[in-house]
Amino acid sequence: MKIKLSFLIAFLCTVQFAISQNDCNMYYPLKEGAKFQITTYDKSKKPTSVLDYKVINVKNTASGKVATIQGSVRDKKDKMVSELEYEVTCQDNKLSIDFESMLSPQLLAQFKDMDYEITGTNMDWPNDLSVGQDLPDSNMNMKISMAGMNMNMDMNVTNRKVSGKEKVTTPAGTYDCFIISHDTSVSMMGTSYKTSTKQWVSKGVGLVKQEDTQKGKVESTSMLTAFSN
Repeated sequence: MKIKLSFLIAFLCTVQFAISQNDCNMYYPLKEGAKFQITTYDKSKKPTSVLDYKVINVKNTASGKVATIQGSVRDKKDKMVSELEYEVTCQDNKLSIDFESMLSPQLLAQFKDMDYEITGTNMDWPNDLSVGQDLPDSNMNMKISMAGMNMNMDMNVTNRKVSGKEKVTTPAGTYDCFIISHDTSVSMMGTSYKTSTKQWVSKGVGLVKQEDTQKGKVESTSMLTAFSN
């Protein structure tokens, strides 16, 4: 699969799901017309990007219940950076999210309009969340073609765990949340870096808050700033 980066930029792991026994309803509003907005702030608490998402289609297929998510990314000057679209599938008491959704606008801005080929393992979520529960790892490999040069980028999300519960207030409201923690490692052209992430997710809403930490310091924070279902 070769496509333009500008049509596949998504916020790192912001899509959170859980599934009820009878439907894919849960820690994400899997309902046509649902809208949610995530705003990202730097370590100085200044906004750096705004991501607007909408569930544009939900259908039953042979592979399970499939939802199509459409979104857009705007920078701190309210300039459109990119548009995105991806799918999530509910089947066999779990929900599977395209590994493409692991890509973040901050990470990929430098590669805008370049061609790439991507492979990986989808991010799966079990039927129910409970404190202390371990969640499956996920990974992605991207081969980038630029002016005759080929580059590889590997991303691995590991140590995913439900680490606690907490009430969180954001501009969109106050929510009872599970806390999900994981580590992310990225390597490219002989260099690598690691981040630790905490995510707060709420039933029927999805991601409410996220903190990305490097070397013990919070480098960015994301919050749910608008929601309608």
